[in-house]
Order: sequence, then structure tokens, then C-alpha cells
Amino acid sequence: MEKMQNSKVKTGQKRNRLVSDIVLFIVLCLVAVIMVVPFVWMVSASFKNNNEIFLYPIRWIPNPVRLNNYINVWTQIPLLKYFSNTLIYSVIVTVGQIITCSMAAYAFGKLRFPGRDAIFLVYLATMMVPWHAIMIPQFIINKSLGFYNKPASIIVMNLVSAFGVFLMRQFMMGIPDDLCEAGRIDGCSEFGNFSKIMLPLCGPGVATLTVFEFTFMWNDYLAPMIYLDDDKYKTIQLGLAGFRSLYKTDYGLIMAGTVCSLIPILIIYCVAQKYLIEGIAFSGLKG
Repeated sequence: MEKMQNSKVKTGQKRNRLVSDIVLFIVLCLVAVIMVVPFVWMVSASFKNNNEIFLYPIRWIPNPVRLNNYINVWTQIPLLKYFSNTLIYSVIVTVGQIITCSMAAYAFGKLRFPGRDAIFLVYLATMMVPWHAIMIPQFIINKSLGFYNKPASIIVMNLVSAFGVFLMRQFMMGIPDDLCEAGRIDGCSEFGNFSKIMLPLCGPGVATLTVFEFTFMWNDYLAPMIYLDDDKYKTIQLGLAGFRSLYKTDYGLIMAGTVCSLIPILIIYCVAQKYLIEGIAFSGLKG
């Protein structure tokens, strides 16, 4: 009798788990559809003119398919130059942050010095200050240093990130201190411990930081708009804004340019997807 009751309980638990899994699957599918629909609309709109874009109900499949938007977006503005500028800024800043943030994270996570935790707490507090509050002081500093209207104005001020240090420190805290102690016993310097032991073990964390920072730099619009006036230094986001004027906005060209600008981001995510998920899991970040 007792065995029958236990089997009924287990059967009920399995049924409840199955029902909850089905409900969760349906909810996740709905969320995925809601997230994907704007991107599908953007791709569809990139093959239409302005009049067709705002038809109601929405015509998801363009008829006719207009490829002129993709041709015009590469010919009416120097999109290739904007692409190369944005790529250069994004790569330099991303590599710079990997170096500076990982070194700072090693110092805050694995070294012992007076006031370490207090300094790190104050450093993290800077994440609570919105960028718009320090926008004017940064502009004044950039101009006084002679960086205004130069690539340095975008690169230098983004080489260090409190979020990047926090992310890398969280990942390094999960690595046993015994490895560093073993390195010190073997005569390894602190920089040797960092470069030969800790950094190779932080591959997922580095991949996560790479994706986050590259995406941020690639999509940044406000900082280049403030600091860059010369057309030869502008980014792709500023270039796409050139299709918007006071009286008219060519949404077809903007959508076509946006689709083109998403290609590098998609490549980065596809390559680093595995490490991105692992890095977020190990670092303790939650969306």
C-alpha cells in the first residue's frame, strides 16, 4: 500500500513538472516571438519605400522587393568609411578594456592591500552615476586635452570601465587562490600569475566582456555626435542619422543601413555565444 502511494506521488510530481515545463516553454516561445517581430519588420521595411512601410495591415513580404535601398545606402553616404571607423574604435576600445579591466580585476580580486574593498566599492559607485551627468565635464576635459574632433576623444575615455572590472573580478573570484599561491611558490611574479594563470582561465569572462563592450561601442550614438564633427571620423550610427532631416525621414534607407550594421554584431554573438553564456553563469550576472 505504501509503495502504491509513493508511486502515485511520484507520478503526480512528474505530471506537475511536465505541465510546468510545457507552460514555461509556451511562455518562452511567446517572449521569443515578441523579441523577434521588430527585427523581422526591420528587414521587411528595408526592401520597401516610405509609403509601403506604414501600410496597415502590415505587409510582411515586400511586393515588389526593392533592392535600391541597399544600393543607395552604400552610395549616398560614405558608409564603408563609417563602417571602418566604427570597427576601428570598437576593436581598439574592446582590446584596451580587456587589458585594463582584467588587470584591475586581478588587483581587486587576488591581491591584498589596505583599503582594497573600500576602493572597489567607491569604484563601483561610479556605475550609479548616469553618463548624461558627466557629459559636460568629459567634454571640457576632452577639449582641454586637444582630443575634440579626433578619434582619441572616443577611444581614450572608454579604455576603462567599472562594469568591465566588476565582471572580470566576479569571474576571477571563482578561481581558487591556491593557483596564485602555487605560482608565487614557484617564483612567478604577480604579472606572471595574472598573464599565465588567471587570464587563460578567464576565457569565458573575456568573451563576455568582448561581446558587451564591442556591442556598446558599435551602437553608441550620443558620444560620437558630441565629440566628432569631421565627416571622416564619424561612425555608422551618425551616418545613418544623415537620412533624417527636419521635414523628411527616409526610413527605407535607415532600415537597410541598420540591417547592414547588424551583421558584425551577429557574427560576434554567433562566435562567442557559448563563452558568453558560460561567462554570465560563472560571473553571477543576472539580466
